[in-house]
Amino acid sequence: MTLHGTDAYTGLSGLPPLVGRALDAARSQSFGCSCRPEQGRPLQVLAGGVGGSGGRIGETGTGLGVGLAWLASGARAGVRLFGVEREPERARAAAEVFRERAEVTVACADWRDIAAYGPFELLVLDGGGQGKVPGDPAADVERLLVPGGMVVVDDFTPVEQWPPRFGGGVDRARLHWLEHPALRAVEVRLASDLCAVVGTRRR
Repeated sequence: MTLHGTDAYTGLSGLPPLVGRALDAARSQSFGCSCRPEQGRPLQVLAGGVGGSGGRIGETGTGLGVGLAWLASGARAGVRLFGVEREPERARAAAEVFRERAEVTVACADWRDIAAYGPFELLVLDGGGQGKVPGDPAADVERLLVPGGMVVVDDFTPVEQWPPRFGGGVDRARLHWLEHPALRAVEVRLASDLCAVVGTRRR
C-alpha cells in the first residue's frame, strides 16, 4: 500500500473498468493507500505472463482491491487470483468489488495465510511479508512460488548508493530480496520516488 496512492489517479482516464470500481470503493471508504498507477500498470503486464488454466496469482495487503484489480485486468482466462486483507471492513468491501469475478478470491486474513492458496506463478507483497517491519519476517518464496515464479516487493524508495541505505542505515529488507539465494532479482524504478524489487525463483 502506498501513501496518497488513491489520490494519484485524480484526473486519469482510460483505466481498466475493474480498477475504476476498486478506486470507487477506496474513495467511499476514505482509503488513501491504494496501489499507484505507476505500480498498477506493470502488475497488469506481469499478470498477463502467468499461464492459463491452473495459474495462480497472489497479493498480500489487498486494501480495497486496486492492485488486485490491475492484476485481474491483465490475467489470462483460467488464472485464479487471491488477495488477503487483515482489516475486516476493507476485506468485505474489496470482495464486493470482485463479486462478478469468480476467479478472484479476497479473504480477511493475515499475510501469512496467503500460503493456503499457493504456490503462485506471481506473488505481490504489498502489505506483509516484505520483511521491512521489525518482527515481521519476510515471505518464504521457496515455499510460496513455483520454480520460475515471480515475486514483486512494492514500495521502496530509489537509491543511488551501494549498499542501499534507508532511514540512516543499511536497507536490510531491500538487500534480503536483491541478494536472496533462491531468486534472480532486480530493482525496477517506477517513478522518481518509487521503485520495486522483482525477482524470479531459480529453477
